[in-house]
Amino acid sequence: MLIAIKLLHTFVWVLFVACILGIFVGARQGRFDLVVILVAVVLGEVLVLVLNRMRCPLTGVAARYTSARADNFDIFLPLWLARHNKTVFGTLYLVGILYALVEWARSAP
Repeated sequence: MLIAIKLLHTFVWVLFVACILGIFVGARQGRFDLVVILVAVVLGEVLVLVLNRMRCPLTGVAARYTSARADNFDIFLPLWLARHNKTVFGTLYLVGILYALVEWARSAP
């Protein structure tokens, strides 16, 4: 069961990372409709984390199946990335939003 949870958690993580990186791509292509959707999707995840004391709900589910508590016990990520995940991708998310705002301002007539 732990492997299934880790697979699910990793899949969800990949989707959110794709959304964050997609903000940059959408902004570069002038697809601000897409950027708004991607920002909103990631913001939804941020709200879930905030409401769950900055932990993914899947972490609590995975904890039921193991006593391990390394930063990557619940996801298939290298330890260093799991440890710094929120910092790395939170920063990319904010930079992506700023980049999109700059591109949007530059594209205005």
